[in-house]
Amino acid sequence: MKLLVSVRNAIDASAALDGGADIIDAKEPASGALGAVDLDTFERIVAEVAGARTVTAALGDAVDERAIARMADAFARAGARLVKLGFAGIASPPHVMSLLAAARDGAATHAGVVATAYADADRVASLDPFAMIDAAAKAGVTGILLDTADKQGPGLTGLMSQERLSSWVRTAHDARLLVALAGKLTADDLGYVSDAGADIVGVRGAACDRGRTGLIAAARVRALRSAVSRRSALAPVPDPVSASE
Repeated sequence: MKLLVSVRNAIDASAALDGGADIIDAKEPASGALGAVDLDTFERIVAEVAGARTVTAALGDAVDERAIARMADAFARAGARLVKLGFAGIASPPHVMSLLAAARDGAATHAGVVATAYADADRVASLDPFAMIDAAAKAGVTGILLDTADKQGPGLTGLMSQERLSSWVRTAHDARLLVALAGKLTADDLGYVSDAGADIVGVRGAACDRGRTGLIAAARVRALRSAVSRRSALAPVPDPVSASE
């Protein structure tokens, strides 16, 4: 399991790198769950990372196909390897698929696209998390993220049981999607995420001093990276005989 740390500027990116984050994700926390940084800020983040880690970018909640295609193209050309978008206010599978296809075509060969499902979809009139898997798979995107839209409400662990989360991750993997989990997760939640089988765990607040709008602290990232490594070491190794049957 890889550790993704969301950063809002180059200073944050430097601290996340120092702490050992596997993925540096550009996001403006003051603008919501998937708030996008401006392109100039993103370019400074990419320059700070200087190829040492994968850089990804949040593009916000999509509304218009042309706008999201242009945005995906701009951030992909600027260095994003993955761009992620949400769908607050959109509960129509065809509309979600159309927006994902536009982002996919915009990013073209430069970046993959990650669809974001919200565990609290009912709060923002978005598509159900399981229905989002189907939409993402049909749109031919790279992966799917399960997050929370309302950062003042419950976190992922308060919204989904371990059994339901594990079922969601399995369904996404069966659809050949890269799977990331986020949503007010703390170091204490890493077992919950790891046991569910996620490929990536995403954090912001847990890596900051003074909450999600504070500064990324290298020491916090280092502690999270260490905890993720311990969880990965404890993960069961697949039986090669069973796997080949």
